[in-house]
Amino acid sequence: MRGFMGIIKRNMLVYFKDIHAVIFSLLTSIIVFVLYLLFIKGTFVNSLTDAAKGLESFITEGDIEMFANGFLLTGIMGSALITISYSCASIFVKDRETRVEDDVLTTPIRRAQIAASYYVSSAICAFIMTSIILTAGLMIIKFNGDIYMSVGDIALAYGLVFLGSVSATAFFMVVVTFFRSTSASAAFYGILAAASGFVIGAYIPISEFSVGVKTFCNIFPASHVTVMFRNVMLNGILDHMNGKIGGLDNGAFVDAVKNAFTFQATLGEKAFSFGGSGVYVVAIAAVCSVVCMIIYSKNYKRV
Repeated sequence: MRGFMGIIKRNMLVYFKDIHAVIFSLLTSIIVFVLYLLFIKGTFVNSLTDAAKGLESFITEGDIEMFANGFLLTGIMGSALITISYSCASIFVKDRETRVEDDVLTTPIRRAQIAASYYVSSAICAFIMTSIILTAGLMIIKFNGDIYMSVGDIALAYGLVFLGSVSATAFFMVVVTFFRSTSASAAFYGILAAASGFVIGAYIPISEFSVGVKTFCNIFPASHVTVMFRNVMLNGILDHMNGKIGGLDNGAFVDAVKNAFTFQATLGEKAFSFGGSGVYVVAIAAVCSVVCMIIYSKNYKRV
């Protein structure tokens, strides 16, 4: 156990000491934020304003803007879980290329434990980084208004950060076992960073895509976690809007917003409930964790 904890500590220090790696792992989140300020915010606000036609006396511009800001934060969180988790898991590839892995394999620690140490350290790093982003985002939003999140909602949001970090890391630990050089890993990261915003619906709501594309996007656990973030972080402001309407539209406005901005993940014609998405994410994480341990144990021999 001491050796296992030692490798975890070592891997975490390697990640946090590489300032460039930390910054680049945040790059996609920064891009989402910049694009939101320049282009996306206006599109989202206009869509909500159009949906609220006839309800202007109930739905204020401030409420609409706060919803858009909350939606931005969920997109940033979803993209951060993907890119940060992958960046943390990439330490495995770096150690293989620099032959540090050979030194680790000479220790009396079992190979499955070595793989687990990379997994755990990457998940912890991802959780720390994404928690910092969530905390900063909530503070900034609170400074600008209120999205009506209770203490329980905030605690659940951090729980989703943990779930997302564990599931994304499990998924990417399987992916990185197939890379033998940091250049190949970096090339894949570039593709991942470019595609992640679309996959989780940060740029364009997934509801705008065809059934086939929506299904492809929702195969990935990060999409489910992002949808869960939306339910936790945006239901409060939607309930506030619905309360101000007072039932005059029988909840049509809120239903239209949830359909347009994807508050349910779907695979084909199957729509997942909040709990169903949670079960799906846990199942994928469990399967990926087992696969990672099997691959590492079978493919890497002691030197």
